[in-house]
Amino acid sequence: MFKELDPILHSQLRLSIVSILMSVKETDFSFIKESSHATAGNISIQIKKLEKAGYIEVKKSFKNNYPNTSLSITKKGIKAFENYVESLKNYINPK
Repeated sequence: MFKELDPILHSQLRLSIVSILMSVKETDFSFIKESSHATAGNISIQIKKLEKAGYIEVKKSFKNNYPNTSLSITKKGIKAFENYVESLKNYINPK
């Protein structure tokens, strides 16, 4: 009856990062940090886990001589998020 929830997305910070990326085409690390109120170190760890799962794409570059990390969600990440939301709906309103 109940689907297993995706363990990658079931972390509050990883879910926050993916939720933010669902609403923008691309964003930078600073925006994620400001939006989530998490520490830079914790965000870095969670980004690596999401990237390893294939849910997000990470691009590193320089902007005005400063390192810049850009993040975007992949098609796999979009599908995983949509499945996660559907699974949660079944928990809230079981059929």
